[in-house]
Amino acid sequence: MAVFPPRALRWLALLLLCAAYLQGGLQKAWDFPGAIAEMNHFGLAPAGPMALAVIVLELGASALILSGRLRWLGALALAAFTLAATFVALRFWTLSGQERFMATNAFFEHLGLAGGFLLVAWHDLHDRPLKAPP
Repeated sequence: MAVFPPRALRWLALLLLCAAYLQGGLQKAWDFPGAIAEMNHFGLAPAGPMALAVIVLELGASALILSGRLRWLGALALAAFTLAATFVALRFWTLSGQERFMATNAFFEHLGLAGGFLLVAWHDLHDRPLKAPP
């Protein structure tokens, strides 16, 4: 008998994949002025609505993935968000020294996260039972 049943292991893997987005969304919701400051730091305007949109996206897409309801949509949303945020926040090519080293590593780690979400979307769409035509 397996240590983890396959469904539980899959849900745990999805939870771990979403962990940064759950933490980020909750942190921004609890510290909305800090979320606005983060948007301003990255030059995103208007900062308040942008912060609210990020909170809704991070928590809402994670909820879709974890609930299994429109999992593919949540996964595609987080993949797109991750790619966009990576190019905004981790511009390693403009840095030098240790800052460049750290940002380069984080940049490619985020590409891996986006790839993980694309796999989640693909599996969700691929594993769906085909409906018979009416």
